[in-house]
Amino acid sequence: MKTFKRLTIPYIVWITLMIVIPMLLIVFYAFTKTGNDVVSIQFTLEHFQKFFTDPDFLRTLWLSLKIAFITTIICILLGYPVAYAISQCDTKTRNLLILLVTLPMWINMLVRTYAWIGILADNGLISHIFNFFGFEPTKLLYTDFSVILGMVYNFIPFMILQIESSLAKMDKSLLDAANDLGCNRMQRFLNITLPLSLPGVITGITLVFLPAVSSFVIPKLMGGGGYMMIGNVIENQFITVGEWNFGSAISMIMAVIIMISMYITRRLDKGDDGARIRKGGR
Repeated sequence: MKTFKRLTIPYIVWITLMIVIPMLLIVFYAFTKTGNDVVSIQFTLEHFQKFFTDPDFLRTLWLSLKIAFITTIICILLGYPVAYAISQCDTKTRNLLILLVTLPMWINMLVRTYAWIGILADNGLISHIFNFFGFEPTKLLYTDFSVILGMVYNFIPFMILQIESSLAKMDKSLLDAANDLGCNRMQRFLNITLPLSLPGVITGITLVFLPAVSSFVIPKLMGGGGYMMIGNVIENQFITVGEWNFGSAISMIMAVIIMISMYITRRLDKGDDGARIRKGGR
């Protein structure tokens, strides 16, 4: 036990320096009026009042939640069939396909995002394809479509890997038993496969929605700089405007939203495999 405690000391020190202390500083700045002047510190709630009484900030928050929600839904719709197809392959093929899914993640996000800017630009690859087939040129870059596309492309591997992991660990004898009882392929999927894969789906939702709602790099690049999401507002307050107090208050609001989202997903993830199968068979 003493050896275990000694081994945890580096992790505790790391968490304290990199997570606990920065979070305490954010809380401190969020509730103070002049955080840089120790002598004249004034505790206030005006930063939160400023955020919730300004319709521009509320619209930005709503836009961020909407984009993150759409991104998550698209990742589920596209990621589940891919994960299911991978899980049905033999071990060697499955490992190769998982490698192909994770391969883009080895490249820096900025490089991947800039690549999409070149593809979606007015004189990019897709524009040339449209012109070749005689279609009217359509503006794709610096739109909601481009931002969502960038989000989906960067975050969908998290969804695929989580769902595939749940499907790969599923007890295949349950499918054989359902087949012996006369269930067709659709019934086996709806009553056994889908319920048992829900933990992976819920974990994937967490890994996609949370970074998407607070992302600022992708909206900034693929939105052309004029596309503001809540992450861009926080970045702007800290780096450009220098309003650390207001930026910290927005960060706290987003932290509360993220914690509520995590609580909801954890509540949805409760229940054993047998309960999920029984619920799915009703």
